[in-house]
Amino acid sequence: MRVPILTYHSNNVSGNDYANNDHVALASDLRAIARTGLRIAPLHRVVAALLGEIDASEVDNSVAITFDDGSWFDWHDIEHPTLGMQQGFAGILRAFVRETGASVHATSFVIVSPEARATLDVTCLAGRGWWGDTWWSPAQHEGLITIESHSWDHNHDTLPITAQREQRKGTFTAIDSYADADAQIRQAADWLDAYLAPHRTTLFAYPYGESNAYLREEYLPRFAHEHRLRAAFGTTPSPVTRLSKRWNLPRYVCGKDWNSPLQLQRILRV
Repeated sequence: MRVPILTYHSNNVSGNDYANNDHVALASDLRAIARTGLRIAPLHRVVAALLGEIDASEVDNSVAITFDDGSWFDWHDIEHPTLGMQQGFAGILRAFVRETGASVHATSFVIVSPEARATLDVTCLAGRGWWGDTWWSPAQHEGLITIESHSWDHNHDTLPITAQREQRKGTFTAIDSYADADAQIRQAADWLDAYLAPHRTTLFAYPYGESNAYLREEYLPRFAHEHRLRAAFGTTPSPVTRLSKRWNLPRYVCGKDWNSPLQLQRILRV
């Protein structure tokens, strides 16, 4: 079992070329994956194979696709203030299906707190309401994109207050107590489960790709009956194998771990 997980950020748009636009990269990469003969497996199936619930052969010769931060760019085509119209990730997936007939699925890890997203929309985007959540239910219903948790508020450094007891912001390694972890992880799962019922949140991606021993070895495994998650994902650049750690599964990040089609081919051959 060797499954590379490729991660994209729809907010990463600083140009209109592969190396500086995750939308351009995603469209190109989907076709490169198809040419390589690999399948695209839903992330929850990769986790099921890792946990021995399905045969690993069901995810052989496959990759998985994830999106982090969950802005409207995941779903909508949006007119960028300076770079023109950008096709949303969902539109790119649909175009790939129409062109190839291949099966495709992605998981979008979203920041859950409405208040945090309203602030981040101003501090990190253009203040145009692009970090809303009205697209989550249609996306979940369509079936191309599954919505999962990227924490309550990302412990983001541009927020006036976060769910971290000492207000140590800008890193998820600071989430190192039961109260902080419960506020960031279980609270997010509860809110998503209520908002997207009957869908149930089962996967979590660490903000910034950062974790710590308390989260990996204590909170997530010991309190699974409370937060109800099945696996968590970091950003160590390697494929998921049978030896991967359930509470810190690896992923490759577009722009950080590859920024050209040639570099992606090296990842796909791992």
